[in-house]
Amino acid sequence: MATPDAVVVGAGPNGLVAANVLADAGWDVLVLEAQDEPGGAVRSDRGLRPEYVHDLFSAFYPLAAASPVMRALHLERSGLRWSHAPAVLAHPLRDGRCAVLSRDPEET
Repeated sequence: MATPDAVVVGAGPNGLVAANVLADAGWDVLVLEAQDEPGGAVRSDRGLRPEYVHDLFSAFYPLAAASPVMRALHLERSGLRWSHAPAVLAHPLRDGRCAVLSRDPEET
């Protein structure tokens, strides 16, 4: 194996974006990941119920969707589709009430 121009440690979102930007610039990049699958804290699973996809760790990445670096990768060409939950954020209170923010200001 030839010596790579760069070694990226971690195949989470930041590591994968960095590796792609370097590779697009013509660098030979080696990505190292300790886990069985890439994705870091951004992974989904059907382990609870086969018909329900849920996030395993974190799920809220609004800056990724707005990032010029992410847009420049043209990931939509490879199948990326951004999806938005109906409720952007919810904060349950101890008394049973719940503050909910929606993408629709009227609903919020």
